[in-house]
Amino acid sequence: MDVQNWVPYLIVLTCTAAILLLLGVRRRLLLDTVSLEPPASGMPIGNGQTIGAREEQDDYFASVTTAHGTAAVLADGISGLAHGRMASTLAVTVFIREFLKLEHIREVQSFFTKAAKISNTEILRNLKGAPGGTTLVAAVIADDLLYWGAVGDSMIMVFREDNFIRMNERHILESVLQERCLTGQITREEAMEHPMKRRLINYLGYENFKSIEIGSEPFRLQPGDRIILCSDGVYNTMTEVELEQILSKPISPHDAAEEIIEAIEQKRLANQDNATIVIVDNA
Repeated sequence: MDVQNWVPYLIVLTCTAAILLLLGVRRRLLLDTVSLEPPASGMPIGNGQTIGAREEQDDYFASVTTAHGTAAVLADGISGLAHGRMASTLAVTVFIREFLKLEHIREVQSFFTKAAKISNTEILRNLKGAPGGTTLVAAVIADDLLYWGAVGDSMIMVFREDNFIRMNERHILESVLQERCLTGQITREEAMEHPMKRRLINYLGYENFKSIEIGSEPFRLQPGDRIILCSDGVYNTMTEVELEQILSKPISPHDAAEEIIEAIEQKRLANQDNATIVIVDNA
């Protein structure tokens, strides 16, 4: 056969060899990626999310398990401000990254403080003077103990025997107004009717960021407890009774989270905020 007649076959063989080589490289890379994954958690985790009536999803969340425990982090980028998505994504990423550096569980409180400061600094640097920010709640579960940190108005709760045990305070003006009401500075009606009562007074990406709220002592968990992290789009839409009806069902945390989000979407509220929930079962 003429050499010229072999050229098409040589081209096909060369291309085939190149494809096989690339597939082999891709397989090795995938295996490397899998080997970097943290060990599987013995704690069932579920999550659900809806964009609601917003144009952008500003909520972000992640979870990871190491030899020290399981961490779940949820952030709610501030709606109405630019770069909310950037702020929430950056904050969660920093918290997960810093948790992976944790050398011992006794360092967990300093981890919350350090991760919050780094997040705030990095968000401000990325904002470059533009408005933006995010709330954040972080939970670490280890040896039946719940360690937590929070800033803003997202919530951490433990659902136990049909009751909600709230961990953190909401860092909003309403909390300040309630304190002023208790000291007699303003009336109860003035506190309740204040038009800015839901305004955040502390969040990540805030020039005057104070500090992250941290549980002074770890919370002792019991078998069957459900640890819940959620953005305000969940608890402002769903009542405790509605949440209880779903969370008390003998279903997986994933199914419970999905059912809660479905119930939120079925309400079809005209001003529905982004809503995100993470559920960790202490089996």
